[in-house]
Amino acid sequence: MANPKSVLPLYEKNWYKHTYKRVLDSIILILLLLLLGYRLVSVNNYSLPWFVAFMCECWFTLGWIFTMSTQWNPALVKTYPQRLLQSVEELPAVDIFVTTADEELEPPIITVNTVLSLLSLDYPSHKLSCYVSDDACSPLIFYALQQASNFAKHWVPFCKKYNVQIRAPFRYFNDDNDECTTNNEEFRQEWLQMKDMYENLSREIDVDPKSIPSLLEREFAIFSNTNRTNHPAIIKVILENKEMVENGLPHLIYISREKRPKQPHHFKAGAMNVLTRVSGLITNAPFMLNVDCDMFVNNPKIVQHAMCILLDSRGEKEVAFVQCPQQFYATLKDDPFGNQMTILYKYLMAGLAGLQGPFYGGTNCFHRRKVMYGLSSDDVENGTQILI
Repeated sequence: MANPKSVLPLYEKNWYKHTYKRVLDSIILILLLLLLGYRLVSVNNYSLPWFVAFMCECWFTLGWIFTMSTQWNPALVKTYPQRLLQSVEELPAVDIFVTTADEELEPPIITVNTVLSLLSLDYPSHKLSCYVSDDACSPLIFYALQQASNFAKHWVPFCKKYNVQIRAPFRYFNDDNDECTTNNEEFRQEWLQMKDMYENLSREIDVDPKSIPSLLEREFAIFSNTNRTNHPAIIKVILENKEMVENGLPHLIYISREKRPKQPHHFKAGAMNVLTRVSGLITNAPFMLNVDCDMFVNNPKIVQHAMCILLDSRGEKEVAFVQCPQQFYATLKDDPFGNQMTILYKYLMAGLAGLQGPFYGGTNCFHRRKVMYGLSSDDVENGTQILI
């Protein structure tokens, strides 16, 4: 809960105005309206080409109005994570959801890197719980997570000790990384050791799926006689911080929801529903973060930044979720095909932030659990119970 005695805001929304852009956009809108008026009053013969042209111009004018509305009053949100501990007595728990659906299209090594970047966040470990939803019911994904949990016991302390910024190993140990050339001999030795351990992990995960039963032994029994469209629910706790040690490892739970051939499963939305219900019974954190399995965290303090908005006195009543932008790696130089979607995140998101806020992008988003259960701030103040 936020501390009412704190007077410093945890975040600020700064609006910036482009006067010349507003004038130019308004002139273009006026010209478009004049063109539509000209079409209506100056043409006597309403032929088919005229009608097609008129409809196209109406559609363009409508699109221009929507574009103006999203860019008329853009805003940027600035957070102050250094004030967070001064404003709250204790940081809240966060449940993290990772969804994967196909071990061939989404190789296990990608999911493993996503999970490792989440387990090593700069946030109290006993406040984090990572749930991995496997819609393919693949023993290979479960095996990969088991091996990654062993690697995480070395990777997480290494990242926090040396304040590593990019905590997905496959990006950190890329060919362009020159951190191992530092004069710090201790760091260099540990860096080389971690790289060797990650390469071993990659080789262990890259196995023939038919060999998984002999590798998992007893753990594989639950995957017998199952396929991706017909199997019971499977929940396995891979890592558990039993002592609730702050500097330990977060919880890591594997989930494969029940599927039957004649029952609709609603794809990712169904997986998110199951993750919400299962996490509500196990950890029941007040906030949830969902990411896709092919993404990683490039800012280890992202949870603190999100909490600044969600825990602020204004945000507690006005903000239901915090949508984080995304960037794409391994793109072409200068991004000639626009794969980074710069326009979407730099202009559209900023413009929507000046209105009521950006839309939910389907991933990289922090949610309030009570909002996901359909409760408003008034319901919580009135003491409405949350039933799972």
